[in-house]
Amino acid sequence: MNNRFIESIEQAGMKISGYSSAQHLVETVEIPEHPWFIAVQFHPEFTSSPRDGHPLFASFIDAAKTQHQKSK
Repeated sequence: MNNRFIESIEQAGMKISGYSSAQHLVETVEIPEHPWFIAVQFHPEFTSSPRDGHPLFASFIDAAKTQHQKSK
């Protein structure tokens, strides 16, 4: 993401939580008040396998389980 949008993102209540190591560009944005909102500018599926998924996928599944338990 273009870094010139950082101020607008933060003013909208989002949190920048990850940058690219090579160019120091924003790659991960979260909404702290949301149960699970993470937007990424990379492809976690490319570093995953059926037995060893990217941590984002495990985090999403855990959040879904938590929400399901709360809804009971």
